[in-house]
Amino acid sequence: MTDVVIRPARPEDAPAVARLGQTTFVETFVEGFGIPYPPAELEPYLESSFGLATTTARMADPAEAWWVAEVDGTVVAFAQTGPNALPHPDGRPSHAELKRLYVARSAQGLGLGTKLLAVALDWMAANGDGAEWIGVWSGNLKAQKLYAAYGFEKAGEYEYPVGSWRDREFILRRG
Repeated sequence: MTDVVIRPARPEDAPAVARLGQTTFVETFVEGFGIPYPPAELEPYLESSFGLATTTARMADPAEAWWVAEVDGTVVAFAQTGPNALPHPDGRPSHAELKRLYVARSAQGLGLGTKLLAVALDWMAANGDGAEWIGVWSGNLKAQKLYAAYGFEKAGEYEYPVGSWRDREFILRRG
Protein backbone atom coordinates (compact mmCIF):
# COMPACT_ATOMS: atom_id res chain seq x y z
CA MET A 1 0.00 0.00 0.00
CA THR A 2 1.22 3.48 -0.87
CA ASP A 3 1.37 5.95 2.01
CA VAL A 4 0.35 9.43 0.76
CA VAL A 5 0.69 12.49 3.00
CA ILE A 6 -0.23 16.10 2.19
CA ARG A 7 1.27 18.51 4.71
CA PRO A 8 2.64 22.03 5.11
CA ALA A 9 6.21 22.24 3.86
CA ARG A 10 8.97 22.50 6.45
CA PRO A 11 12.38 24.20 6.05
CA GLU A 12 14.09 20.83 5.71
CA ASP A 13 11.94 20.14 2.60
CA ALA A 14 13.69 22.92 0.65
CA PRO A 15 16.30 20.68 -1.05
CA ALA A 16 13.65 18.19 -2.21
CA VAL A 17 11.30 20.98 -3.36
CA ALA A 18 14.12 22.73 -5.24
CA ARG A 19 15.10 19.52 -7.05
CA LEU A 20 11.47 18.71 -7.78
CA GLY A 21 10.84 22.21 -9.16
CA GLN A 22 13.78 21.99 -11.55
CA THR A 23 13.06 18.42 -12.65
CA THR A 24 9.33 18.94 -13.11
CA PHE A 25 9.83 22.17 -15.06
CA VAL A 26 12.13 20.37 -17.51
CA GLU A 27 9.92 17.25 -17.70
CA THR A 28 6.78 19.30 -18.28
CA PHE A 29 7.81 22.19 -20.47
CA VAL A 30 10.96 21.04 -22.26
CA GLU A 31 10.35 17.30 -22.63
CA GLY A 32 6.55 17.19 -22.44
CA PHE A 33 5.52 20.29 -24.38
CA GLY A 34 8.74 20.65 -26.37
CA ILE A 35 9.29 24.33 -25.68
CA PRO A 36 12.66 25.22 -27.22
CA TYR A 37 14.11 27.34 -24.44
CA PRO A 38 17.64 28.46 -25.33
CA PRO A 39 19.84 25.84 -23.61
CA ALA A 40 22.38 28.41 -22.40
CA GLU A 41 19.55 30.32 -20.69
CA LEU A 42 17.60 27.41 -19.25
CA GLU A 43 20.11 26.51 -16.52
CA PRO A 44 20.37 30.08 -15.15
CA TYR A 45 16.55 30.29 -15.19
CA LEU A 46 16.22 27.01 -13.29
CA GLU A 47 18.78 28.15 -10.71
CA SER A 48 17.17 31.57 -10.21
CA SER A 49 13.65 30.11 -10.01
CA PHE A 50 14.22 26.80 -8.24
CA GLY A 51 17.72 26.88 -6.79
CA LEU A 52 18.17 25.89 -3.17
CA ALA A 53 18.88 29.44 -1.95
CA THR A 54 15.83 30.83 -3.76
CA THR A 55 13.57 28.01 -2.61
CA THR A 56 14.78 28.25 1.00
CA ALA A 57 14.18 32.02 1.07
CA ARG A 58 10.74 31.77 -0.52
CA MET A 59 9.67 28.98 1.82
CA ALA A 60 10.75 31.14 4.79
CA ASP A 61 8.70 34.14 3.59
CA PRO A 62 5.75 34.46 5.99
CA ALA A 63 3.60 35.92 3.17
CA GLU A 64 3.80 32.63 1.25
CA ALA A 65 2.45 29.19 2.06
CA TRP A 66 3.80 25.89 0.75
CA TRP A 67 2.59 22.31 0.96
CA VAL A 68 4.18 19.07 -0.11
CA ALA A 69 2.78 15.70 -1.07
CA GLU A 70 4.81 12.70 0.01
CA VAL A 71 4.49 9.18 -1.29
CA ASP A 72 6.16 6.64 0.97
CA GLY A 73 8.16 9.45 2.60
CA THR A 74 9.43 11.04 -0.64
CA VAL A 75 8.34 14.54 -1.71
CA VAL A 76 6.73 14.12 -5.14
CA ALA A 77 4.59 17.27 -5.45
CA PHE A 78 4.27 20.76 -4.04
CA ALA A 79 2.04 23.81 -4.12
CA GLN A 80 3.09 27.42 -3.48
CA THR A 81 0.76 30.33 -2.78
CA GLY A 82 1.25 33.92 -1.81
CA PRO A 83 0.38 37.52 -2.60
CA ASN A 84 -0.75 38.06 -6.17
CA ALA A 85 1.98 39.30 -8.48
CA LEU A 86 0.37 38.68 -11.87
CA PRO A 87 0.30 41.67 -14.25
CA HIS A 88 -3.43 42.28 -14.45
CA PRO A 89 -5.03 45.72 -13.94
CA ASP A 90 -7.55 44.31 -11.46
CA GLY A 91 -4.99 42.28 -9.52
CA ARG A 92 -3.72 43.49 -6.17
CA PRO A 93 -0.92 42.16 -3.94
CA SER A 94 -3.58 41.71 -1.24
CA HIS A 95 -5.25 39.12 -3.47
CA ALA A 96 -3.95 35.54 -3.35
CA GLU A 97 -2.17 33.70 -6.16
CA LEU A 98 -1.41 30.05 -6.74
CA LYS A 99 2.19 30.48 -7.84
CA ARG A 100 3.12 26.87 -8.52
CA LEU A 101 1.53 23.45 -8.46
CA TYR A 102 4.07 20.84 -9.53
CA VAL A 103 3.68 17.07 -9.55
CA ALA A 104 6.55 14.77 -10.50
CA ARG A 105 5.95 12.74 -13.63
CA SER A 106 6.26 9.55 -11.57
CA ALA A 107 3.43 10.66 -9.26
CA GLN A 108 0.95 11.93 -11.86
CA GLY A 109 -2.41 10.20 -11.88
CA LEU A 110 -2.51 9.79 -8.08
CA GLY A 111 -4.76 12.83 -7.56
CA LEU A 112 -2.04 14.75 -5.73
CA GLY A 113 -2.41 17.87 -7.86
CA THR A 114 -6.12 18.05 -7.08
CA LYS A 115 -5.51 17.48 -3.36
CA LEU A 116 -2.82 20.15 -3.23
CA LEU A 117 -5.03 22.53 -5.19
CA ALA A 118 -7.84 22.12 -2.66
CA VAL A 119 -5.50 22.92 0.24
CA ALA A 120 -4.04 25.90 -1.64
CA LEU A 121 -7.48 27.27 -2.52
CA ASP A 122 -8.55 27.08 1.13
CA TRP A 123 -5.47 29.10 2.08
CA MET A 124 -6.09 31.59 -0.72
CA ALA A 125 -9.69 32.15 0.37
CA ALA A 126 -8.59 32.72 3.97
CA ASN A 127 -5.59 34.94 3.18
CA GLY A 128 -6.66 37.14 0.28
CA ASP A 129 -9.08 40.05 0.23
CA GLY A 130 -10.40 39.72 -3.29
CA ALA A 131 -10.09 37.64 -6.41
CA GLU A 132 -7.90 34.54 -6.52
CA TRP A 133 -5.35 34.30 -9.34
CA ILE A 134 -3.39 31.68 -11.27
CA GLY A 135 -0.94 32.04 -14.14
CA VAL A 136 -0.84 29.04 -16.48
CA TRP A 137 1.04 28.35 -19.68
CA SER A 138 -1.30 28.83 -22.66
CA GLY A 139 -0.54 25.34 -24.00
CA ASN A 140 -1.20 23.47 -20.76
CA LEU A 141 -4.78 22.45 -21.47
CA LYS A 142 -4.87 19.82 -18.71
CA ALA A 143 -4.07 22.42 -16.04
CA GLN A 144 -6.52 24.91 -17.55
CA LYS A 145 -9.27 22.28 -17.44
CA LEU A 146 -8.52 21.52 -13.79
CA TYR A 147 -8.61 25.19 -12.81
CA ALA A 148 -11.82 25.78 -14.79
CA ALA A 149 -13.46 22.98 -12.79
CA TYR A 150 -12.78 25.10 -9.70
CA GLY A 151 -14.34 28.22 -11.17
CA PHE A 152 -11.30 29.97 -12.65
CA GLU A 153 -11.80 31.89 -15.88
CA LYS A 154 -9.34 33.50 -18.26
CA ALA A 155 -8.91 37.17 -17.38
CA GLY A 156 -5.89 38.10 -19.46
CA GLU A 157 -2.53 37.13 -20.90
CA TYR A 158 1.10 38.10 -20.48
CA GLU A 159 4.56 37.02 -21.54
CA TYR A 160 6.53 35.03 -18.98
CA PRO A 161 10.32 35.23 -19.50
CA VAL A 162 12.54 32.16 -19.45
CA GLY A 163 15.80 33.82 -20.41
CA SER A 164 15.16 35.60 -23.71
CA TRP A 165 12.29 33.22 -24.52
CA ARG A 166 8.77 34.45 -23.77
CA ASP A 167 6.02 31.99 -22.88
CA ARG A 168 2.45 33.05 -23.57
CA GLU A 169 0.73 32.74 -20.20
CA PHE A 170 -2.94 32.97 -19.37
CA ILE A 171 -4.04 34.83 -16.27
CA LEU A 172 -6.93 33.03 -14.60
CA ARG A 173 -9.19 34.60 -11.99
CA ARG A 174 -11.85 33.38 -9.61
CA GLY A 175 -14.04 35.75 -7.67
